Amino acid sequence: MEIRQLRASDYEERMALSQYAFQYQLTPEDMEKRRSKYLPEQDWGAFDEQGALLSALLLIPLEAWVQGKLFSMGGIAGVATWPDARRQGCVNKLLVQTLETMKNNGQTISMLHPFSFPFYRKYGYELTVERKKYTIETRLLPPRRETPGQVKRMPKPDIEVLNGVYTAYASRFSGTLVRTWDWWENRILTKTGNVAVYYNENETAAGYLFYQIENGKLTVHDWASTTENSRVALWTFIGNHDSMITEVNIIVPADDPLPYLLPDPRIKQEVIPYFMSRIVDAEAFIEGYAWAASERAESVTLELSDAHAPWNNGVYRLDWSAEGSGRLVRKGEGSGSSDVGDGAIVCDIQSLTAMLLGNRKPSLLVEAGRIRGSADEVSKLEIRIPERTSYLMDFF
Repeated sequence: MEIRQLRASDYEERMALSQYAFQYQLTPEDMEKRRSKYLPEQDWGAFDEQGALLSALLLIPLEAWVQGKLFSMGGIAGVATWPDARRQGCVNKLLVQTLETMKNNGQTISMLHPFSFPFYRKYGYELTVERKKYTIETRLLPPRRETPGQVKRMPKPDIEVLNGVYTAYASRFSGTLVRTWDWWENRILTKTGNVAVYYNENETAAGYLFYQIENGKLTVHDWASTTENSRVALWTFIGNHDSMITEVNIIVPADDPLPYLLPDPRIKQEVIPYFMSRIVDAEAFIEGYAWAASERAESVTLELSDAHAPWNNGVYRLDWSAEGSGRLVRKGEGSGSSDVGDGAIVCDIQSLTAMLLGNRKPSLLVEAGRIRGSADEVSKLEIRIPERTSYLMDFF
């Protein structure tokens, strides 16, 4: 079996596999349109001895916000295997190859939307992003309130304006993507709908709503709000459609407080497990991570295991400065080293990912049996991890 990046000449084979695996059909015209935008260097494939494509996946170069800082991220998507090639280790080899590629590219983290959470957990990925979906009957919408500024419809979406609001909003979470101009044009604004923007009293855009009304339902495709006034104004704008609609559907962060703010909070809420993440290069990621400051410099001992990225395996001293910078200093050569103290924090890459990318407290993971360590060491680690909601508005 050969693992390599695809070439332009592999386009037809790749598209045939994708259409079969994801159950869609392209017209000849659509095939040609996609050919002009095809980036074979982002596609990795497993080929048999005769050169036939068995399995493939996309490795998309992206940037994601984590604790207010930007990190290079490898997005895994389009994983597909022909049925007669399944359970032969194709995806295993592809994922191992892409982990090495991401490390070499400086992509310290990776994210994906799983077809199966148990499957990708085997490769060190962990659930980090949950979202809430509201279905709100019109009679239960937030009360309409007067606010400074004005919500204006934007007949022709201005990406510069929308992206400015989006970036200010997205940077408050961990896991949200940096959106390029191309991403807006080909990933966001391809949906049918209308755009409305909230401008504050200084005529500065501070929130937006991308929505569609169909069959008496208002569906929000994309939404960003940077101030309380913008949040209230956008909900008031939605409420002004009460004579046209019977319900509103919207996706929000897992910690969204809307039910608490409603006069009657008995709206339908669904918590949806959404994306998984993985730390690819623990040393580089921890050095770039925005740790919380403390009164003094301190450290803990960390024994880390990673079955598919062996460069992460080892016993480390995790050092923090008083100001909040951190680094991993390797102490031993792996699990069982004599350098591991009795109180050392012992965890795998999934648990480290859950703590640093998924907003899961170390103390919770101790209770769940996912990590172990002395109470003092675990407490030091917990204090150093700032609380920040994980969220993702996009799909890939």
